[in-house]
Amino acid sequence: MSLSFAVLKIRDFRMTLITRFCVMTAWVGQDVIVGWQVYSLTHSPFMLGLTGLAEAVPALICALFAGHIVDISRPYRIFITCVGLLFLDSLVMMLFGGQIIPAPGGIVLWLFVGTFIGGLVRAFIMPASFALLPQIVPRTQMPAASAWLTSNFQMATVISPAIVGIVYGGYGARTAWMIPVIFACIAFTTYLIGISEHPRNWRSSEKREKAVKSIRAGWSYIFKNRTLLSIMALDMFAVLFGGAVSMLPAYADQILHVGPKGLGLLRAAPAMGAIVTALLLAIRPFKLIKATTMLWVVVGFGICMIGFGLSTMFWLSMLFLAFSGVFDSVSMVIRSTLMQLLTPDSMRGRVSAVNSMFIISSNEIGAFESGVAAKFLGLMPSVVIGGVGTLIVVGVTALISPKLRKTVVSADVPGIK
Repeated sequence: MSLSFAVLKIRDFRMTLITRFCVMTAWVGQDVIVGWQVYSLTHSPFMLGLTGLAEAVPALICALFAGHIVDISRPYRIFITCVGLLFLDSLVMMLFGGQIIPAPGGIVLWLFVGTFIGGLVRAFIMPASFALLPQIVPRTQMPAASAWLTSNFQMATVISPAIVGIVYGGYGARTAWMIPVIFACIAFTTYLIGISEHPRNWRSSEKREKAVKSIRAGWSYIFKNRTLLSIMALDMFAVLFGGAVSMLPAYADQILHVGPKGLGLLRAAPAMGAIVTALLLAIRPFKLIKATTMLWVVVGFGICMIGFGLSTMFWLSMLFLAFSGVFDSVSMVIRSTLMQLLTPDSMRGRVSAVNSMFIISSNEIGAFESGVAAKFLGLMPSVVIGGVGTLIVVGVTALISPKLRKTVVSADVPGIK
């Protein structure tokens, strides 16, 4: 069996794939439902942006502390607790958003409350899952594992929006909310009973370092490792300016006129391209990971965002979004592999926490930025200008980070070649 498929023989990795798929299906389903409900009740792109901010603020506030907690605790316990909280959060949002029980203050208020709680959970779940992976997968199989996880992630982002969009359009919010609830429950059950003793009980250190000192050490490590810092910053600013996902409900309504079913397909389109790409990278994983490749694929992502912003045809918009997923998938595999290979066990929680801050800033704060830009510049100009901003970010990064352009990492040999 080739190395790329050998990683699937690891039972804990298979359980991890199932759990992460269900978690992402629940999370993306929440995002789609919240986005459409908020927009249908307010008809405001700015309010769509605020939903991103509601998730970003708690996640950013808690991220560094979360990394410290992961590094001094058992990451499995933190991860399974977060999945349980995701299930409860989805259940409460279903009760209020599905109008099963009265929502004091209005449905929109409770959708924002649920989104805020989701941000708290995300602050802890990302560093916990990052710290667990090397205890499940050996270093030599990390590129293949990263590609499988990326394809798994993208598959969830295809299936969830498509199903949720169809169910929402055909049966309403109450039935649609059942989807994230069910998948969050499956994720919790799978990881609770399916993981072996070593990952359950592993902790990186028995030393109880003070929080402030621990957090400072994490930031210090990242700033000294310019390669890690550069790839985090590149991804953050590229998606901050170029991400258009948060504006898709408005695009589906105002520009393409396709309703919630079309919204589900638009949300799924980037993942359609990403799944094919990630599966190819899983079957034929990188032997050498070159940072310059990441620069070029981010350029491709920016061009796709410009094309999507200019398009007024549904099929063409789908095509640009699909190709953006192709480029984003390669970027995700390179970034996640480099981070796993360049981060020591004792720093995994804190490094991942800082990375989660960058990701949250790019996605959720990027959603807020898109909402503000759409309010003052108009919907289509805001997306086009954002795509141009992504291209500028790549150029600046390449100019000021010569070490990044020279970075080549092997999964077989520790360190940078």
